[in-house]
Parts: sequence; structure tokens; C-alpha cells
Amino acid sequence: MFHLSDKIIEFNRKVDEFYKKIRSKFSSKYKDSKVHKSVRHIEALGYYYYRLVHKSKASRLVREFINSTIKPFFKDFNLLNKIFELLSLLMVKLGYKKQGEYLSTAMQEKSGLNRHVLYRYLLKELFLYFFVAFLFFFFIFFVNQILLIIQKILEKKVPLWDVMRLMTYALPSIIAQSAPFATLVGFLMCLGRLVSENEILILRASGQGYKTILIPVVSLGLAISCVSFFVNDYMLPLGTIKYNELYRSILQSNPAVELEPNSVKKAVDKTLVIGQVKDENVSDLLFFDTGTDSQQRIIVADASVVKKASEPGVLMAIQMNNATVLLFDKARRDKYDVLTSDSMLLNVFESSISSTSNRVSPREMTSYDLHKRIKAFEKMEGHSKKQLNSYKLEYNKKFSLPFGSIFFAFLALPLALMFGKHNGQTIGLIIGIVISVLYWTMMILGQIFGNRGGYSGFWMMWAPNITIFIVGSCFYVGLLRK
Repeated sequence: MFHLSDKIIEFNRKVDEFYKKIRSKFSSKYKDSKVHKSVRHIEALGYYYYRLVHKSKASRLVREFINSTIKPFFKDFNLLNKIFELLSLLMVKLGYKKQGEYLSTAMQEKSGLNRHVLYRYLLKELFLYFFVAFLFFFFIFFVNQILLIIQKILEKKVPLWDVMRLMTYALPSIIAQSAPFATLVGFLMCLGRLVSENEILILRASGQGYKTILIPVVSLGLAISCVSFFVNDYMLPLGTIKYNELYRSILQSNPAVELEPNSVKKAVDKTLVIGQVKDENVSDLLFFDTGTDSQQRIIVADASVVKKASEPGVLMAIQMNNATVLLFDKARRDKYDVLTSDSMLLNVFESSISSTSNRVSPREMTSYDLHKRIKAFEKMEGHSKKQLNSYKLEYNKKFSLPFGSIFFAFLALPLALMFGKHNGQTIGLIIGIVISVLYWTMMILGQIFGNRGGYSGFWMMWAPNITIFIVGSCFYVGLLRK
């Protein structure tokens, strides 16, 4: 039961105890001082006005209203019963009499069952296991995706405060990825434990169907999906924009961050092969570039020094020593030009090797903005189908990944009932991790086939959820037949 008056009384008691404690400490420290006399004077005025208001007619009427109306209302108030009652009346007024009668049976007063207690218990247990599983997946994604990147940045002597900000801006991505898998594993472990300890059997023996258990499971899955969608659709684009802005500022102050030893940086028509890197010194460099006149350029240099850019839009300036430049046309490879120089300066633009250019990517847009961009892109003549499909992939991913929690919640119940009779928590953990790996693999393959093969972005992103729903429906139908 929800006793609002008792909580108010308890809160007033704690406030009064806290005030007396502070007053005793203040009195002992500033006794007989001018400050103490001023405080006592203010306290006396406050007490006087308090008694004046407390004994007034308006105050008496308010107390009578609370005692006669508010307290009796909250004494027997139950939120779930009230929601079901209002929903039942609404369905009847809309003409759905049978559905309204079904909702009315869910109320405590008419069914004779404290279903709100059952729902509250199931929701509490499910949320507890979800939270533990969420921390597990959050730690895995955090270490795999963030800490490894942060480690490379720290090695370049980037300020710690900037590194902490980068980690903070990357958190929405980790939260959005962790929530669906935590829903599956947490719900499987929770329901598996209930099956192993025969709590589900007791509910079934008391005449409750699977629908009674499915309602809180799917409801919590829906709530998790809504929160995850908000993070994925609003917080993730905002965090990505802030992350890219900060990363670009770090690159401008320390260009060596982007240069990894013995690595290859690729762009659309540019490739930079990097040798050994120590601070701002690079031992070997090999640069492939295609000019606006379709002329191929290859630049080779020995020892080079990376300097800060002095012009806007330039990522870094590379002072190349003993440089050799090879110029040739792809159509006529038998003719070429060779230039040599003891020293030359090469300006590398942000779009050449950095993944965080000034161009707004689909990941940095909300679903609304991305939908408008897709519609405008479709109206353009001669638009790139590959780029359009990549936009559609990202748009559908903004919905399919967070709302995967509903499909996982729907699958968790029949799986737990079928495989959780013995060691339900352990079996649920193992099955959940296996399904999570398969689901993640399908998502990655869907993105690859969508980007490279040109397949529909909708089907590539929603195929894992559709598969989960079909499998869950088959299992659920099998349980109902039993």
C-alpha cells in the first residue's frame, strides 16, 4: 500500500531532528556572540509566524481536507489497479467491450488476486538482473572500444582532462549497445532462477497463464527500449559531435596522435604508409595521392618531422627530408616525372587521413534529421545509391538496435521455461551470451552486405529482430500446446 501521509510525517520528523542537531552545534560554538543573538531573533520571528499560520482558519481547513479526503484516498490507493480501471473504461467507450472486460479482470478488486504485488515482484527481479547484466556488457564494450583508443591517445601525452572528456562523449554509444544484450541475458537469468526454484510452477498451479508472466516481461522490455532509443537517437549524435570536435582540437595541437607506428591510413583517394614514430619524428613515409587532374602521385621520404598546422583545414604539416616524388598518368604509365628534394613541406588536410572530418555523418544526426536528409537525397538527380543506402542503414539501425530489447524480452520467457529447469541462472547466462554473439554477428554482416552489396537497409538491420521474433513465437506456441 502507498501511505503518503506516513511518509510526509517521517520526512518532517527527520527534518526536525536535523534542525535540532544543527542548532545545538551552532549554539555551542557561537554562544553569547552577536551572530547567535541574531539567529535567535530570526528563529523567534519564524516560530511566531509559524504559530500564527498554524492556528489560522485557512490552515485548519487544509488539515481537515487532508484528513478527510487525501489520507483516505491514498490509504487504499494502488497505481496499477487505477491504470487498469481507466484503461478498461476507455476500451469500453471505444467499443472494445471484450478487451475492456479482460483489462477489468486484471484489477485486484475484481479478480481477487493481488496482481500488482506479482507484477511489482517480477519487475523488481527482472530489473535487478538487467542492471547486473548491463554492467557486465558495459564493461566489455567500454574496455574493447574506449580504453584501447584512450590508451593510444595517452601515449601521445594528451592532457588527462581531454582524455576524460573523450571517454564521457563516447559513453552514449556504449549504453546504446549494452542495453539490448543486457535485457536478454538479465531476463534469461532471472526467469531461469524462477523456473529452477519452482516459482513459475507455483504461479501456474494457482491458475495463472503465461500471459500473466509475459506482461511485466514485455513491459519492462518496452521501457528499456524507449530509454535506449532516447540515448541512441539524441545522446549518441550529441556525444559523437562533441567527441569529433574535441578530437579535431587535439589533432590540431598534437598531430602525432593520428600517426600510429607501422600503420596505414586510407581515405577515398589517398593512402599514407607510416614507419616508426617517436614523438614528432617519423622514420619512413610513403604517400599515395590522386590529383584533380587524375594524375597519380607517389611521395617517398626518409626522416620526417610532424609540425602543427598553420592554416585552417590543414590537419598537420610534414617536413619531409630526402623526398622523392613520382608523377604519372594511369592511362600512360610509360611516361612519368621524377622529382627529388632535400627538404619539402607536405600539408595533410583533415579529410585526407582523419575519420573525424567536418562533414556531418549519419551517426551525428537524429532519426528525424536523417529521415529528412534521405528524402532530400532521393529527390536529387544522379545521387549515389551507395551513399543513400548507407544513410538508410544508419536510419534503420537507430530503431532496430534499441527496440531489440522488446524482441529479446519476448524470447527470454519461453527459453527460460524450456531450458531453465536445472541451474536456470547458469543456463540463462550461457544461452544469452551465445544468442548475443549471433545477434551481433548478424548486425555486422547486415551492415557489410548493405554497404558493399547494396542490399536494403531495412531488411539488413531488422533481420536479426525478425529472426528473434519468429523463433520466440515458435517456442511460445510450443509452450501453449503443452
